[in-house]
Amino acid sequence: MSYFDELAYQFIDGEWRSGSGSWDIVDFNPYNGEKLTSIPVATVEEIDQAYRAAERAQRAWGATNPYSRRLVFERALRIIDDREAELAAAIAAEVGGTLAKVGFELHLAREFLREAIQLALRAEGRILPSPIDGKENRLYRLPVGVVGVISPFNFPFLLSIKSVAPALALGNAVVLKPHQNTPVCGGGLVARIFEEAGLPAGVLNVVVTDIAEIGDALIEHPVPKTISFTGSEKVGRHVATVAAAHFKHSVLELGGNSALVVLDDADVDYAVDAAVFSRFVHQGQVCMAANRVLVDRAVEREFTEKFVAKVRSLKVGDPTDPQTHIGPLINEGQAEAVSSLVDRAVADGAAALVHGETRGTLVGPTVLSGLPADSPLLQQEIFGPVVLLVPFDGDEEAVRLTNATPYGLSGAVHTGDIERGVQFAKRIETGMFHVNDATVHDEPIVPFGGAKSSGVGRLNGDAMVEAFTTTKWISIQHGRSQFPF
Repeated sequence: MSYFDELAYQFIDGEWRSGSGSWDIVDFNPYNGEKLTSIPVATVEEIDQAYRAAERAQRAWGATNPYSRRLVFERALRIIDDREAELAAAIAAEVGGTLAKVGFELHLAREFLREAIQLALRAEGRILPSPIDGKENRLYRLPVGVVGVISPFNFPFLLSIKSVAPALALGNAVVLKPHQNTPVCGGGLVARIFEEAGLPAGVLNVVVTDIAEIGDALIEHPVPKTISFTGSEKVGRHVATVAAAHFKHSVLELGGNSALVVLDDADVDYAVDAAVFSRFVHQGQVCMAANRVLVDRAVEREFTEKFVAKVRSLKVGDPTDPQTHIGPLINEGQAEAVSSLVDRAVADGAAALVHGETRGTLVGPTVLSGLPADSPLLQQEIFGPVVLLVPFDGDEEAVRLTNATPYGLSGAVHTGDIERGVQFAKRIETGMFHVNDATVHDEPIVPFGGAKSSGVGRLNGDAMVEAFTTTKWISIQHGRSQFPF
């Protein structure tokens, strides 16, 4: 029996059960169209059951010694190590990721679990002085209570664990809703691992459903105090609006329109390698991916020739083939949307230096140049294997073009002068920026998040403590206060 048979259920209060909705979410392999499983959707009633179970279970879990909580994550790590091949096969089948992508996802998921072990001990309090004689001020870091997590389809296992594990480590309970395209890897697998690792029933619940069934119930419900959402800017804006209306804290990791910038003194060969990876890793379905590659005119010709040649060498096809660089997009609708963007750009005057063919969910890599300055494609996120080459004259124009987008997630600059790169990076309106490297990076202890329309708040390391705990002031008067009446 495969994971797709075992985990085609909701996980509520420690029980695997069918959703009571009148329709199913059907899970397909994006490469070959094979039906993996179908899951009856959870209803508003089951959302309530999940949150109420989490609320009940959190009291005891939050009071558990953090040294004991750490043991759950240590066991979860061992489970992933023991079942790496099975987990990799499931992720490849449901997500369409190449073997390299799947290996990276599992590696980073383990790193975030290791960091969660440390986070369990990091909710430190403080004692502050008072201007009032005899008074002691204590600041406690306490769990927020229950966290709602909404995860995306592109790295479902990793990005569910990235929010779920820290929230649990800090004493919270969680209700997780995976993306409907990846309900098993983004939901069921996470629940199964923590269940087997000894997490008490009700502390983690997984609901597989869709907004068409539940509306905003997952966000509006009175129990969760924090909503952690990773996904598109459009949906994130809605999540933030609803959460704010109900006085909930939200952490939003949204889309990007990152630029990789090649200055006139860059190592061109190395910049080509970094740019190809930054754009085409996981078919470009990465929020940090380099939509735009900006190249100084002094090296434009050399860079373009080498970049186009390397892009043409990328193999498109079966993600389980070790030779494949570019696998399928998540569904045919996304493939059609990306192809339409390319057709529209060419019709508007762009030149296709490489024009990839679309076959079902497989979209070959495309390199566009000569876009008009007012092209809407320069302003938006392209969640697919399409890259825009943009020339510039000097650092000032490069800064202006890099910032000329409503997004501000990541980016990179390549230069032979490290300090020149650092000064350039400081001027870019992003949450993250990298000198002489790729645009796609995530590390467990480094604050991860964006500026402008790319999100609100940070995750990773100490930022997790900010996201999933609250500060409480308790004062103690050791003497007697003097009152005016």
